[in-house]
Amino acid sequence: MINVIIGLILLLGGFFALIAAIGVLRLPDVLMRMHASTKAGILGSSLILIACAIHLHETEITARVVAIIVFLMLTSPIGAHMIGRASVRGLTSQKKAAKDAT
Repeated sequence: MINVIIGLILLLGGFFALIAAIGVLRLPDVLMRMHASTKAGILGSSLILIACAIHLHETEITARVVAIIVFLMLTSPIGAHMIGRASVRGLTSQKKAAKDAT
């Protein structure tokens, strides 16, 4: 029974990782791509890590999985925000340069 639950969590995590990858490829705007990669990517990787922790039944592994998930939740949105901010600043500076050139 536990193997079925682990399998379902792994499939769900893989599904969310696939959705994140499709979102990065298909969404038109940089900010939308950053949103897709952070939200679904963190959820997918977290579910896969949780399934691994359940399967291994070790306290040390579980502690590492919790630390990794917390690290992902703290750093991924910050990184996406910085990339999106740099993109917006780049677009505004390009528009300003085009306006100055005319």
